[in-house]
Amino acid sequence: MRENVLVTGASGGIGRAIALAFGARDCKVVLHYNSNRESVIGTAGLIADRGGSAEVFQADLTVESQVEQIFTEGEKAFGPVTVLVNNAGISWQGLFTDMTLSDWQRVMDVNLTSMFLCCRRALGPMIRRKAGCIINISSMWGQQGAACEAAYSASKAAVIGLTQALAREEGPSGIRVNCIAPGVIDTPMNGRLSPEDMEALRDDTPLMRIGSPEEVAKAAVFLWENSFITGQTLGVNGGFVM
Repeated sequence: MRENVLVTGASGGIGRAIALAFGARDCKVVLHYNSNRESVIGTAGLIADRGGSAEVFQADLTVESQVEQIFTEGEKAFGPVTVLVNNAGISWQGLFTDMTLSDWQRVMDVNLTSMFLCCRRALGPMIRRKAGCIINISSMWGQQGAACEAAYSASKAAVIGLTQALAREEGPSGIRVNCIAPGVIDTPMNGRLSPEDMEALRDDTPLMRIGSPEEVAKAAVFLWENSFITGQTLGVNGGFVM
């Protein structure tokens, strides 16, 4: 049976690479975006050009009704989601003492609450089928907090905790839940960093280079393919966090 894969945040570097990787493995891929439609349409076109199947849907994943809508539309197109990749996320940089409650809540809503809503919606059909795979994208800053990224670090640490809790809870139903913690990856999110900052991060990485979105995508495919891995956090960080 062909897998039905939903990738949230598919317009960004990592989400795009993950969508393309699953599309290349004969999966039917639902690509979610919030605002960057042009990018995700291009990704869907690439999947189709390579013989795959893809559909594109817009949603604000912090809104429960919109999460319901994207799952319903995806089910109409391809059937129930069998693989959920929770990749959507944002960051906020600055001193913790300068952060407003609104800033904090926005990061938590996008990075964590959206994941809660998507997991909860996906799990019902997975439990009924006694099968399913969920892959959550965290960050190495969820394993080792980053200065001036307190909310981001906190949200990504919570993603790891959620992953482990769900893996224990849903394992008896045949559902695997794992996590990827990327390091410094060449993505638009990191594009706002100065060349000096990127060089410093590169120097602090034992492999002495920046990672690619495709390397994170390979990790996602690995976690999907290996049916005896659950509750794990796979670091794709060049050795930055060990």
